[in-house]
Amino acid sequence: MSTPEKDTQLLHLVFGGELTEIDSTTFKDLSKLDIVGIFPNYKSAHLAWKAKAQATVDNAQMRYFVVHLHRLLDPDK
Repeated sequence: MSTPEKDTQLLHLVFGGELTEIDSTTFKDLSKLDIVGIFPNYKSAHLAWKAKAQATVDNAQMRYFVVHLHRLLDPDK
């Protein structure tokens, strides 16, 4: 039997790319953004983010982000 909590999708987008400066969020080349994927919950998005972030740790200008899509889709909640 499913519960409402289990069925709730809280979509998250994980993406990243190389920044122009380490203290900014401006990307060097938007055509080279790495769209990792859309995930049904924060836990799975965080795991994907962590794997990508760790794989690019040697490049100080490479950053990955988790975007809470569910907040954008329904901002009143």
